[in-house]
Amino acid sequence: MIDFANNDHRPWPMPQRPWRLRQRWSRLLFAHWPMPADAVQQQLPRGLRVDTFDGWAWLGVVPFLMDQVRFRTVGQHSAGVPSARAFPELNLRTYVVAPDGRAGVYFFSLDAGSLLAVLGARVAFGLPYFWARMRFEQQGSTVRYTSHRRIGRAADFVASYRSLGRPSEQDDLRRFLTERYAFFTRYLGAVQAGEIHHGPWPLENAEAEFEQNGLPGAFGFTLPERPPVLHYAPEVHMQAWTIRPVRPRPPVSPAP
Repeated sequence: MIDFANNDHRPWPMPQRPWRLRQRWSRLLFAHWPMPADAVQQQLPRGLRVDTFDGWAWLGVVPFLMDQVRFRTVGQHSAGVPSARAFPELNLRTYVVAPDGRAGVYFFSLDAGSLLAVLGARVAFGLPYFWARMRFEQQGSTVRYTSHRRIGRAADFVASYRSLGRPSEQDDLRRFLTERYAFFTRYLGAVQAGEIHHGPWPLENAEAEFEQNGLPGAFGFTLPERPPVLHYAPEVHMQAWTIRPVRPRPPVSPAP
């Protein structure tokens, strides 16, 4: 039984309403590059402000395997999703601050190997999912990952990566890049927030080789000529809640 009650590491309390979705993410690579904040801000929808670390925005490419996908039905019961129980997923993301002051993830795109998952996520969570032809292969300790988008702007991806078997340093940059418990999107004319929850990331040092990385270029980004910051995570179990409109934080009244 997965313990979803552990929330001491969260920046704010979990929602006091029923969760909607549970799933497992495994064999994840976090690859991050620093980017000029203005360049990233120009690509964000109205109402979201880019979040920065040491003055830089950060662009992340995250490939992983998703499985154990279950939607809540009635009460505490849940049901698996046919044809969407195990599939690769790949996202291009950055970090933002919403009008209510919460910080979280903004996804430029999410590619998935399950058409059913793509359609469901677009409708239920308002996220820019794309159906892709994907291949996830474990070769010893190395993951070989390929993705070719079937519909939409081309964004081919081919990479190999592996853990170096050592826990990564728990510094401020690692927390900034990975410990995020909400995502934001502009959907139905408003900024919407989706809450998520999982345990602290069990991050390890990693190495990776990128043969093709077309995701940033699909949005006009040019990555800097420097190695990315890399982290690997064996797995994490997560749960998510349905999206809700973000209410702007009320202005602070001046002192009398």
